[in-house]
Amino acid sequence: MKAFAKKLVRDVNLLIEKGVKPENITLLGFSRGGVITIKASHYLKSPKVRIGLLAACPRDIKDGAELRLYGHVYSMFETSDSVRSCQFLIDQSPQVTSFNEVSISTGQGHGAFYRPRPEWVDPVKAWLNQSLFEFGN
Repeated sequence: MKAFAKKLVRDVNLLIEKGVKPENITLLGFSRGGVITIKASHYLKSPKVRIGLLAACPRDIKDGAELRLYGHVYSMFETSDSVRSCQFLIDQSPQVTSFNEVSISTGQGHGAFYRPRPEWVDPVKAWLNQSLFEFGN
């Protein structure tokens, strides 16, 4: 996962070098992809890149206490899933500019995110469409 996160950081930096504003970049990951997104945020250390996490904070990631998130973070989890809140990462990440976390209750566990369901797609789209002015920048 570390190699994928480092590649993602290189890709983001390339976009920025090409003129894309960091505030126009969002990294969004589900499950293992969410853990990769967390690691990418940790390596990137950007206060402007937005980070979206879907069922991305398993209990065993708590062992990686050195991980820090940066920027504007959105988290979503399913209440019937064993993968729950990302609050513990926020608590150890003073560089987070804003944090919004939403839970959904479909009864589908981790599988709630396997298909595009309005329960998670609609709130994620709404978050993605927010301007940075709404984030307090």
